[in-house]
Amino acid sequence: MKIKQIITLSTIGLVLATGSAEAEITFRNAITGQPLDMSFAKKGGDTPAFKQFIEDGRNPYNGDKEAIQKGHDLFMTACSGCHGHNAEGKLGPGLADDYWTYPANATDQGLFEVLFGGANGMMGPQYVNLNTDEMLLIMSWIRDIYTGDLQKAKWLKK
Repeated sequence: MKIKQIITLSTIGLVLATGSAEAEITFRNAITGQPLDMSFAKKGGDTPAFKQFIEDGRNPYNGDKEAIQKGHDLFMTACSGCHGHNAEGKLGPGLADDYWTYPANATDQGLFEVLFGGANGMMGPQYVNLNTDEMLLIMSWIRDIYTGDLQKAKWLKK
């Protein structure tokens, strides 16, 4: 069996094992590259918006003013201690410009992968603190306050 077939079959098995049989996207840990196990996610995040997100990797909350406000409120309690009240950077990096510690954060899929699975340094996995829908809400606020070059805003393209 060719290596590509083995990887494909392994990925399909993992998706089925994690209960996300409809997912077309494989979410990966930003550090290890290993597939993320969504079964560890805090309960309550399996919303229609999240189901849409796992199909196409686009955050359906981007541009939704009500969702953006909810994301801001969640960011203030869950993220601002490290990233600053305006995501300007503090202990953790700034999130409003076009410099990403992890270039994949320029996509919604990449930003979700860091939120869910964590990153180097002090950024631990947030699946314990936030459910997947709350992560999407926070991401919508981060995208809304973006001050960088729109040409680098990969989440706007697709």
